[in-house]
Amino acid sequence: MSEQNQYSIMRDVLLFAALGVLVLIVFLSQGTVYSLRMMVEAGCYAIIALGLTIQWGYAGLFNVGVMGFIAAGAASSMLISFPQNPEFWNSAGPALVGMFIVKLVACGIALWAANKSARWGIGPKLRALLIAVAIAFSYLVLSEHMDEMSQEIETASGWIGGLGLPVIVGWLVAGVIAGVIAWFVGKICLGLRSDYLAIATLGIAQIIKHFLKNADWLTRGTLTVSPLPWPVQTPADGEFIMARASYLTVVAIAIVIIYLLLQRAYHAPWGRMMRAIRDNENAAASMGKDVNRRRLEIFVLGCVLMGFGGAILIHFASIYDPSGFIDLNHTFLVWVMVILGGSGNNRGAIFGAVFVYIVWVMSEPFALWLFGLIGTYGQAWTGWEPPSDLASRALQMRVFVIGLTITLVLRFAPQGVLPERQARH
Repeated sequence: MSEQNQYSIMRDVLLFAALGVLVLIVFLSQGTVYSLRMMVEAGCYAIIALGLTIQWGYAGLFNVGVMGFIAAGAASSMLISFPQNPEFWNSAGPALVGMFIVKLVACGIALWAANKSARWGIGPKLRALLIAVAIAFSYLVLSEHMDEMSQEIETASGWIGGLGLPVIVGWLVAGVIAGVIAWFVGKICLGLRSDYLAIATLGIAQIIKHFLKNADWLTRGTLTVSPLPWPVQTPADGEFIMARASYLTVVAIAIVIIYLLLQRAYHAPWGRMMRAIRDNENAAASMGKDVNRRRLEIFVLGCVLMGFGGAILIHFASIYDPSGFIDLNHTFLVWVMVILGGSGNNRGAIFGAVFVYIVWVMSEPFALWLFGLIGTYGQAWTGWEPPSDLASRALQMRVFVIGLTITLVLRFAPQGVLPERQARH
């Protein structure tokens, strides 16, 4: 084993050991129930961070729409696993939804046919006209039907409810739906440069959020949906420790499986090809690699993990609220995790997710304790009267602490604390 590999292994061991000590301190200071909750949420963010690190670290894709794919996955899982709404199934709603799906498929076929019309000898100008007509026709047909459908469902039953399927099925469907959305987004946006791709994904995330927030017939909008089911026993009977420990076990198993699969893909020819495209796409294209297709693959795969992680996170919270998806919490924070841990390193993504989330959560109680200490001694020694809004100021300190953390990392470890190992082939 080379000296560089020995150093990397030792560094990984020391950093994860330090992280374990930090987790132990949190358990001892905050109690088991609160700490288990924090670790479950950190595990969910680790899955999401793994999705982002393969997009940015493997292929150099600058995705700033993480929140949108988390929200899409959470909504999909909620609709799959939440109990059925009998009033909806006894109304005209199912027939209207079925007809909407039929029209959606028909419009999709029309758009596909217009896009592929060059195969049948259609010129570029006429092809562009056919695509524009297909888009306009699809918009008119679908929007008219959706207005009628949403009004009927909200009047008759309030909303459609769920399907009542197992939670694990909901999580898997969440990943699939996020991947399908990513495929459509990727077909449109992956030809853009990195800065334009960031703007496009950010806008698409806002579209997804606002659609889910205003689609009362589909998600109840701001009325929220609760309680969401768990794949394990719930703490309804007061057994918080056992319930949260069981949920944490499920999340840990999911992380291990995803990590092993990603590690295998990273060291496989597919992973080497992705890194070649990231490092020099012109050279990769000259070797016969389909750059856009491979980028689409990695973009879809990363968004599948984001939707999957978002579904696990929202089920643990037991409440679905589309207003709760915020760019600061569900995009910027994930980027901080990936940058701190080291993009392109799956272990770094997991380390960064757990460490950053602990800092994010614990900065508020620590700041509140520190402010209280300063206020107590300041009043005793100098007669200084502390302000009455210390609690709200302590909450704002988490943004300052995260900003300070990422600044220090970019200054002293620009490649992350666990940078990607440079493979030699």
